[in-house]
Amino acid sequence: MPPAPVPPKTVQGSVPPLERGTPALSRRLACLVYEAVLLFGVVMAAGLLYSIVTGQRHALAGMRGMQIWILVVLGLYFVGFWTRRGQTLPMQTWHIRLVVAADGALPSVARATLRYLCCWIWLLPALLVLQLSGLKSMGALFGVIAAGVLVYAALCRLHPQRQFWHDALCGTRLVDIRPVATAPGASTEAAAQTSPVSSPARDS
Repeated sequence: MPPAPVPPKTVQGSVPPLERGTPALSRRLACLVYEAVLLFGVVMAAGLLYSIVTGQRHALAGMRGMQIWILVVLGLYFVGFWTRRGQTLPMQTWHIRLVVAADGALPSVARATLRYLCCWIWLLPALLVLQLSGLKSMGALFGVIAAGVLVYAALCRLHPQRQFWHDALCGTRLVDIRPVATAPGASTEAAAQTSPVSSPARDS
């Protein structure tokens, strides 16, 4: 009786971060949507805590303080995850990691903070359009922000490695860390040499 076939194994760390490719834009956008859903809960919890601590009774009272507080909470969230493991929960789900472009290491607190501040470029142009146009409806708000995000995301096609431009500015990059499937008996070195993830991302 012939032996049962051995399924291929996966080697998580066989390819160094510097040799891994850029995740497809579709995967990065899906991760962004997941992140937005998760952050909705974070913002709501932070706002509730602020209201309880400050005794806020009206939504317009102390609005500036709440905005600053939420910016700080979001900064702690992103900087904390990026510096400890290079991933937030949505990035883990989509097998995407943030690393330093030069050496593949996790970003420092200073670099992660700079990236957090630069990430607001996703929203600032759309918010400026809304401010200048005077649009107030929820439909207009969602449409303008969604259009701004998609336009900025599409600009990554102008980058040689299809990275987002705020990552190019901060000296960071997003890498694809999906496990590499190898045949039984194949060496880790061979997997690294033949893995297709070292090539530029091909969006699907």
